[in-house]
Amino acid sequence: MSKFSATQRRLAAIATVLPPGATPEGSRGVILGEALRLFAEHGYGGASIRDIAKLAGIKGASVYSHYPSKAHVLAELIRIGHEEHLRRIRSALLAASPEPRLQLIAVVRAHVLAHADYPMLAVVSNAELHALPSEFAAPILELRRQSELLLLEVIRRGESLGAFKVADTELALLAIGAMGLRVAHWYTPELDKTPEQIADAYGDFACRIVGAMN
Repeated sequence: MSKFSATQRRLAAIATVLPPGATPEGSRGVILGEALRLFAEHGYGGASIRDIAKLAGIKGASVYSHYPSKAHVLAELIRIGHEEHLRRIRSALLAASPEPRLQLIAVVRAHVLAHADYPMLAVVSNAELHALPSEFAAPILELRRQSELLLLEVIRRGESLGAFKVADTELALLAIGAMGLRVAHWYTPELDKTPEQIADAYGDFACRIVGAMN
């Protein structure tokens, strides 16, 4: 059986990791970390406030003194995930050469590394977004749209300059984005490939999708 084969768990990662500075201090941060683990492994619907409180070592009622509802906990995690993703893509573009191919590689690497560095957060941010009430989802969907537009602009610019030959721009965008999303499900440090090696390979895959010339 391949080391990349799916298991019964939703994801291979077992470590709960959040971006630096994203975890609040005290019980609020503990609640967020334990909720992340439960939502990633069992889904939003498969975890209760009581479950979160038990892992956090506090009473169920105490959770509500920090977060008004389970939806507020989920919204906070998904917001953190999308803000980190957008931040990385913007930083990658700013640091990249203006050449469309190198910009594409930079964006794809940032996209993949965000999912490999924070797999539990990425799985929750993508797989549980549907569970958010519309008032919580709206600002997060705007963050998601901004990330997608950055990649789309790179592809369109490459097309306009003749650097890319794309049969269908929208499908290319979806294909490249989807490749990175799945990394969060199967990546684990135990693999014989580093996140950087995986990101480099995916950058090459993306170039092939848009018909980029070396």
